[in-house]
Amino acid sequence: MATPDSVLEWLVESDPALRWQVERDLLHAPQHVWEDTRSRIASEGFGARLLALQGPDGQWAGGSYFPRDFDFQGPEAAEGAGQPWTATTWTLNTLRDWGLDPAALNGTAELLAVNSRWDYEGLPYWGGEVDCCINAYTLAIGAWLGADVAGIAQWFLKHRMDDGGWNCEWVNGSTRSSFHSTLNALRGLLYYETARGSNDELREARKAGEEYLLQRHLLRRLTTGEIVGWWAASFAYPFRWRYDVLRALDHFRSAALEDGLPPDGRLGEAVAVVRAARRQDGRWLQGKVLPGRVWFDVDVPEGEPSRWLTFYASRVLEWWDSEAHSEGGPRRTSLAFPRRHTVEGLFHNRARRG
Repeated sequence: MATPDSVLEWLVESDPALRWQVERDLLHAPQHVWEDTRSRIASEGFGARLLALQGPDGQWAGGSYFPRDFDFQGPEAAEGAGQPWTATTWTLNTLRDWGLDPAALNGTAELLAVNSRWDYEGLPYWGGEVDCCINAYTLAIGAWLGADVAGIAQWFLKHRMDDGGWNCEWVNGSTRSSFHSTLNALRGLLYYETARGSNDELREARKAGEEYLLQRHLLRRLTTGEIVGWWAASFAYPFRWRYDVLRALDHFRSAALEDGLPPDGRLGEAVAVVRAARRQDGRWLQGKVLPGRVWFDVDVPEGEPSRWLTFYASRVLEWWDSEAHSEGGPRRTSLAFPRRHTVEGLFHNRARRG
């Protein structure tokens, strides 16, 4: 699927945090072009604004995962209120995703080692805590900033479920993996592997977690074949912690490139969901963003064309389509599901829910 020129021109007119990725992955510009744009993240736009908000203790909003002033008994903690996205982990994860040069955060790893503690039992920042999603973010951030997070990497080996994935609710007795937790764990493990190198155990764990999602075609319950939840086809940027097939496909694209493998055929149904959400003008619309306190908005309101989503979706489809027409194509691996919910029905239900 070729991205229309009008869409490419629209995408290029964006913040350096997005523009450099468009230049590299959709325009296939020379390296010096996109590297020049990437270098401006620290001094222009969204990246510069977030960097300016860092405190002298190395943290953002004075806390590791929640801001220092967060009232766990107050209205902001009420059901449906969302959560703040301004504290250290969320901010660093965003800057890492945007491609900021870690040199712009020189000394931050050391400051966090001294000053930052998790809300859970005051554990030290680089040691991680008990939530696998939080540990996944910290693993990737640590690999990016040069912190010693080898212990967190090993934590994932010890806390993998028997079905191959992970679940943040393991502390409450859950024994089955979660789509949300597994994808966040996979993204953290892949980033660590790419940045620091891997070993057979970590690679095997990542592959097992990927197989957990592939067996379910990124969409369906293994037991019944039903769509796992409305959120699977609900795309919104920033992505945060929630699972959707676009985020999942973005991971599988990165993993395939890292492993030097063609895409697995079981991704095809998820690809169809992403393709079906594309408007005739080649853009994707913003969905319902998870609520909560933010430093500032980085994308459009719900229902408007989103540059971020359009970039991610276009990149995934170009990868899939180019591999489908290459020698060999996607690996033709399939698993039959009862067709209780079709892709078309999924979008009908999503539209009806509003």
